[in-house]
Amino acid sequence: MSDSEQVQRDWFEQVMVPCYSPMEMIPVRGEGSKLWDQNDNQYIDFAGGIAVSCLGHCHPVMVKALTEQANKLWHLSNVMTNEPALRLAKKLTEISFAEKVFFANSGAEANEAALKLARRWAVETHGEHKSEIISFVQGFHGRTFFTVTVGGQTSYSDGFGPKPADITHIPYNDLAALKAAISEKTCAIMMEPLQGEGGVISPDPEFVQAVRDLCDQHHALLIFDEVQTGNGRTGDFYAYQGLGVTPDILATAKSLGGGFPIGAMLTTTKLAQHMKVGVHGSTYGGNPLACAVAEAVVNFTQQADVLAGVKQREQWLKQGLAKLNEKYDLFADIRGKGLLIGAELNQHWQGRARDILIAAGEHGLLLLVAGANVVRFTPSLVISKQEIEQGLQQLDNAIASLVKP
Repeated sequence: MSDSEQVQRDWFEQVMVPCYSPMEMIPVRGEGSKLWDQNDNQYIDFAGGIAVSCLGHCHPVMVKALTEQANKLWHLSNVMTNEPALRLAKKLTEISFAEKVFFANSGAEANEAALKLARRWAVETHGEHKSEIISFVQGFHGRTFFTVTVGGQTSYSDGFGPKPADITHIPYNDLAALKAAISEKTCAIMMEPLQGEGGVISPDPEFVQAVRDLCDQHHALLIFDEVQTGNGRTGDFYAYQGLGVTPDILATAKSLGGGFPIGAMLTTTKLAQHMKVGVHGSTYGGNPLACAVAEAVVNFTQQADVLAGVKQREQWLKQGLAKLNEKYDLFADIRGKGLLIGAELNQHWQGRARDILIAAGEHGLLLLVAGANVVRFTPSLVISKQEIEQGLQQLDNAIASLVKP
């Protein structure tokens, strides 16, 4: 194979483990909320790399941070003090409840660290009996064996042998079920403050407050998985800030690096003391390149006008989807917060979310799904009004192609 040989889609079947089924088109460059494929076809990006590309593609702020750091240091082991990691950690503690930060490479790793910290805290402060983790049906927390078992979708966790024990799943927003499940054996409750993969489901305000109260009553920790909701996605820097409920541990990733892989677990000084030297670690966690880019992304997205702009874009997108619904009668519900939006298909369109995704791709628009019946939208937080309008027109064209006799 020569460097000049063009990559072909059928290479995927030849060389990749078949756990994905990517689109036929092959993107080669991006700018803002636009992508171009090998044939120079243009696409509007409403998917954002699954809620990752918060500043779009190749944003100058990110390119500058990466280029500057690339000419200084690429990697340091955790045996050494790391300037970019300390700068980013300090910034995250300034804009959140947290006092301490642990860096990882992904959301799954950040959640794994959160769960290990909770179990370690429980063992050391209460004893071995306090080990139960309560989480929610249709929740998603990553693909490590621990996080995928805590996640509430058995199709992802079945078939790998014995699972980690002492994990209880209850329905999201079901306060009676939570009250019945929680006890002094409960170590932690892990929840998304807005379920993403499970269908873009918002928590009832009284439910999320009750979760906090019940954790306090039963001496359990509250872990918020903000991998998808964090870093401005909901219009608050972290979703918990818009709910008025503060967790004990928070996991963040996806938009944190704007496309450069990085995750972080945030917590308090009191809890962090249970992660003594040698208890947990990561070779790449706190990578200087990742931390330099993430600091630039955080500095940009935490600005008040950017966060206000997310809420404005939410309205533009929801209003456009409502107009499409008037025209085609396909959505039972349009929901979500900020730029994590789900459009649930009505009974006439049941199971066709992926059909819409594929048709949209054929008409120059990149979308996501959240299950078989929800079309998901997670574009850049700074996508322009013109790009939103163009994307909605392409969605209109895609749906029209599906309703033709």
